[in-house]
Amino acid sequence: MTEDALSSAIDIFLKDMRSGRGRSGHTTVNYAVDLSQFAEYVSGLGVETPGGVETTHIRGFLRDVVGFGYARSSAARKLSAIKSWLRFLQERGEISRNPAGGLRGPKLPSRLPRAISREEMNLLLEKGTEGNEAPRDLAVLELMYGSGLRIAETAALRWDQVDLAERWIRVLGKGEKERLVPMGRFSVRALESWRDVSGPGSDFVFPGAEGGAVTVRTLHRVVRRAAARAGLSGVTPHVLRHSFATHMLEGGANLRVLQELLGHESLVTTQKYLKITAEQMRRSYTLAHPRAGNGDENDEGNDDPLRSKK
Repeated sequence: MTEDALSSAIDIFLKDMRSGRGRSGHTTVNYAVDLSQFAEYVSGLGVETPGGVETTHIRGFLRDVVGFGYARSSAARKLSAIKSWLRFLQERGEISRNPAGGLRGPKLPSRLPRAISREEMNLLLEKGTEGNEAPRDLAVLELMYGSGLRIAETAALRWDQVDLAERWIRVLGKGEKERLVPMGRFSVRALESWRDVSGPGSDFVFPGAEGGAVTVRTLHRVVRRAAARAGLSGVTPHVLRHSFATHMLEGGANLRVLQELLGHESLVTTQKYLKITAEQMRRSYTLAHPRAGNGDENDEGNDDPLRSKK
């Protein structure tokens, strides 16, 4: 048994990557390592040619990679390398099918979007809107951040769902489930200004073409454009929603209240969604636990470590 046929097929693929597939040099180096490891693995199983590679071989390789201690992201990259290699060979007619075609990589841990700071949020709201569309754009930003609305919920919002006097929004969320969400005074002010400018004619708060609702793509552009004007990067509609939740949590909001505001089915979802800062955790512990104190020597021997300091 030999790896020569496998190695030769890998070398041809890598040469093609370097010459014309638009891959970076870093990617090519990583793929070379990944495919070399795979060739060694399947060769040990008695596979001598690319045509002998089966789906079970690829699954076993990925399982061993993760079991050996590689990160799931590394295993996913190795699968991508194998898929690309076998697809290349199939396009050349050297194999009749791609045994990796229907495989999915290991599930990667979900990453939370970052929350921008309160100062950055103020900058976005103050500097991010200008021109004829400024009233609409400000209303969009205030709703997404001020009430934590999803982008689709914002796009589909109708005037009959908004009570400006009482500062409530009746949101139709995922699964057609309704929830009541409060508005702050800045959101109310922005919506009133937008209504005065837009005038009657549409049931939707943010109308799009031909009287329908504005598209989600348009709202994405509103947020990206505002962030660019404010000199901020990486700000998306979901970042605004995450910032709403994070700032609420830092301000002492109850997690179950946040669950209702965000429209989550399960509290577990809310817990995964929110990022509790180290400072928030420390402050909550210090205030809540009867023996936490604040680390001062003067606390020793006192019955109430949470007493007020003068």
